[in-house]
Amino acid sequence: MKLYEHVFIARQDLSHSQAEALGQKYSEIISNHGGEIVNSEYWGLRSLAYPIKKYRKGHYVLLNISASSDAVHEMERLMRFDEDIIRHLTIKVDKHPEGPSVILQNKGGDRRKPRRDDDGDDRGRAAYEDRQNGDSE
Repeated sequence: MKLYEHVFIARQDLSHSQAEALGQKYSEIISNHGGEIVNSEYWGLRSLAYPIKKYRKGHYVLLNISASSDAVHEMERLMRFDEDIIRHLTIKVDKHPEGPSVILQNKGGDRRKPRRDDDGDDRGRAAYEDRQNGDSE
């Protein structure tokens, strides 16, 4: 059996549960053809880098697959006809990563970048609050 990582993007107007159901649907197709889903991750509704078929967002789903190439080709063939899937990509890997993917590891953290003019000093904020409270220097 060969190892694959497969990511697909579902339409933005689907619900969270509908997007996960699509992942389950294609997992069953792989299983029916003698393959195995090693790991499945729902990455959530994310913005696209550029519009695809007039969509600006999409539900991302990752499937780590251990299957024959015929099973993967069948899954990809069915995805091409599915109107809910706007893009998909399958790559062959040497081994599947342990634990959650990088996307899920970064999801919990604060994704905002610090401002260029923010040096961590809150003196300006403190002076503003003092003026609001009537404490003038």
